[in-house]
Amino acid sequence: MDHKRRALVRALGAGSTLALAGCGGGSGGDGGAPTGNPETPNQPTDPDTPPPSPEPETPVPPNVRFLHGVASGDPLSTQVILWTRITPEEDVEVTVTATVATDPAMTAVVAQYQAVASADGDYCVKVDATGLLPGRWYYYRFEVGQRYSPVGRTRTFPASWKAIDRARFAVVSCSNFPNGYFSVYKAVAELGDLDFVLHLGDYIYEYGAGEYGDFPERVPDPPHEIVTREDYRRRHAQYKTDEDLQALHQQFPMIAIWDDHESANDSWHGGAENHDPLTEGVWEQRKSAARDVYFEWMPIRPREPGNTDIIYRRFHFGDLLDLTLLDTRLDSRDEPLPAVAGSLDPNRNDPDRRLISKAQMDFLLAGLDNARGHWRFIGQQVMFAQLNILEIPGLTPDMKGQLLAVNMDQWDGYTADRDTILKHLEDNRIDNVVVLTGDIHTSWANELYRNPAVLVGDLFARPLAAEFVAPSVTSPGFPDGLAELASVALPVVNPHIRYTELKTHGFILVDVTRGRAQAEFHYVNSIDSYDLRGQLNDRLTKVVAVESGSSRIKEDLPLSRPRTLRTALFHPPVEHNQEEVKS
Repeated sequence: MDHKRRALVRALGAGSTLALAGCGGGSGGDGGAPTGNPETPNQPTDPDTPPPSPEPETPVPPNVRFLHGVASGDPLSTQVILWTRITPEEDVEVTVTATVATDPAMTAVVAQYQAVASADGDYCVKVDATGLLPGRWYYYRFEVGQRYSPVGRTRTFPASWKAIDRARFAVVSCSNFPNGYFSVYKAVAELGDLDFVLHLGDYIYEYGAGEYGDFPERVPDPPHEIVTREDYRRRHAQYKTDEDLQALHQQFPMIAIWDDHESANDSWHGGAENHDPLTEGVWEQRKSAARDVYFEWMPIRPREPGNTDIIYRRFHFGDLLDLTLLDTRLDSRDEPLPAVAGSLDPNRNDPDRRLISKAQMDFLLAGLDNARGHWRFIGQQVMFAQLNILEIPGLTPDMKGQLLAVNMDQWDGYTADRDTILKHLEDNRIDNVVVLTGDIHTSWANELYRNPAVLVGDLFARPLAAEFVAPSVTSPGFPDGLAELASVALPVVNPHIRYTELKTHGFILVDVTRGRAQAEFHYVNSIDSYDLRGQLNDRLTKVVAVESGSSRIKEDLPLSRPRTLRTALFHPPVEHNQEEVKS
C-alpha cells in the first residue's frame, strides 16, 4: 500500500489430528491420530516354532537444524495448527515428531504427532494437533533424532457455548524487514497474557533492496523483487529468522490474513500495481506461487488439503466474540480506480463493482446474522470508513456526500459492497460489530455510518459499527509535520473519524468484556535502535472503546488490567530459547 499512502499524503498536503507434507499441506482435523506405544507381541513358547525374523535396523535420522523457530495458529476448541521448518544437511524426506504437553518443561505430555518434511514443501512442517481440550494452554516442540526445536506456547479456544467474560488479543500489520527492527513484535511478545495475536497482513514485502527501506544489515533476501516460488520462499525464510518475530510466534497462537504485499503491491484478482507481465511473467502464476508459499510458511489451516485459494474464515471465542476474517485482495477484487481522481469516476458506485466475491459476502452476512458471540469482530485489510477531502451536500444517494475521496484502494473505491454490509446491519438491527483493519500504516478510530457527510449525512443517528485501524510494525506513515497537521484537518470533513495518529509504529491491544470492546493503541519508542526494541512510549498511548449495544466511540478511558494470575502465572510464557541437542 506504499503508493496509495503516498497518494493520501499528497492529497492531504494539497488540501490541508495429522496434517503435513510441507507447509502447503494441512487439514481441518481429518487424518492420522496421535502416535502411541503399541504393546510388544508375546514371544513364541513352542520350540518347533521358528524364531521371528530380526527387526530391521532403525535408520539414523538425518542431521537437521531448527533455524526458523516455531509457531502456532488458527486455534479451534479442540485443535490448533503447530508449525516449524527444518534445515537438513541433505535433501531427503525427514520424519518430524511434534510433542504437546501441559507444562513448559515438556514433562506432562498429552499427545504426539508425526509429519514428513520434504523439499516439495520447502521442509516446512505443519501439524493440526487434534484431540485437545477446549480453553486450555499447551506447550509444544518438534524433534528429529537428537535435535529439539525451541518450545512454544499455544492454546485452544473455549467452546462456542461456553460462557466467557473476557478476551485479550493484539492486532498488528505491515512489517517491512528493511525498514527497521521489529520492535513492535518484541513489545507484544512481552505482554504475556494475550489469548492470541491477529495479523492483518503485509507480513512480508515483495520489494528488492533499496526499493522500500534501506535499514543497515536488513537487506531483503533475495535482493531483487520476489516473483517466483523460490523467491517467495526465501523472503518468508528471512522474516522467520528475525528474533523478535520468532519470540512473538513462540508465545501466542497467531490468526493471520494476507494483504497485498504477500503477493505484490495493490494486488487484485487479475493483476497488481507492482506486477509487469512483460518482465515478470503471468500474474496468475505469480499469485499462485505467493498463495502456496504463504500457506507453507504460516501457521494457517487450509479449507481442505492443497486449497490455497480461499483464506476467509471464522473463529469463535466461547460465547464472547466471533471473529470473521475477510480477503479483500485476491478473492474477487476488481481493479482499483486511480487515487483521488477515481472518486469522480461513476464506475466507483457501480452496483456490480466488487471488492469481495458474492460467496464471501454471503459468508460474512450469514455470520453476522447467526453470530454465536456477544461481539462480532471483522478482521480485514483496507479501511472501511469513508475518508474524504471534500464533502458536498445534495449529491445523489449513491455518492453518499463524497465528492473527493482519497484512496480508491479502500472500501471508498467499492461503495456498493460497503453499503450492502452497512444496510444489512441497519435493516437487521445487528449491533456490537467492530471492524479491525491494517494496511495503511497509521492509527484510526472511526464510527461507521452509511452516510457520514457533514451537512447531509446521518451523524446524529446511531452509528452502525466501529472501526479500529492498527498502526504498522515498521512500514512508514506520514512525515513529521504533515502527520500532526492531517490529524487536525481530517475530522473537519470526516467527523466520524474520532482519533488518528499518523506516523508512529505500534499495535492495538483489544480487551473485550461483555460490557465493552476496548482498543488500546500502544506505540514503541524506536524501530531504529536495537537496544530500544520493545520499549513503549507511554505518552502516546490512546484508549478508546465502544459499549455493548452502542457503536459510539468513547475516548481516554483507563487502561485494562493484565490477567496476571489467570494467564501469565498459571500458564507462564516460554523463554525465547534456541534449538537444543538431546543430552
